[in-house]
Amino acid sequence: MVVSRINRSSKIFNLISTILLLLLFICSKAELSSKECEDLGFTGLALCSDCNSLAEYVKDQELLSDCRKCCTEDSDDSTSKIIYSGAVLEVCMRKLVFYPEVVSFIEDEKEKFPSVKVQYAFNAPPKLIMLDDAGQHKETIRIDNWKREHILEFLREKLKATSAV
Repeated sequence: MVVSRINRSSKIFNLISTILLLLLFICSKAELSSKECEDLGFTGLALCSDCNSLAEYVKDQELLSDCRKCCTEDSDDSTSKIIYSGAVLEVCMRKLVFYPEVVSFIEDEKEKFPSVKVQYAFNAPPKLIMLDDAGQHKETIRIDNWKREHILEFLREKLKATSAV
């Protein structure tokens, strides 16, 4: 009788443990909105393999968890096939002096991309706000440390062909 109670208690404990682990896994994989990810400093272009690389250098489990909530699974289709209709390059006019690559793009290359608009916003870091066919905000990508060539390459790959020359 005592053995059967122990077995039953053990089975219940195992079932509860399994359910809790499943809930923990589901909660840890919950995705955050693009705005929440941007507020945490992650862009929509982070691949989950990037989070694994980050884990090699950073031991902050909360940061790694946030990274995984904002990442996209690695695959050839995940980010390479997303194409946008336009973009807004948003930057603070006063801070432009700190971003010579962005200035160079605006002065020398921007006219090649008629669907890219430059918008000045007070205290805004340089970022590309990618737009869908309806002109709605789809994704925000910070470009603080990008070279002019990276901006050009990204826009050639991510904007509809009629947008880039």
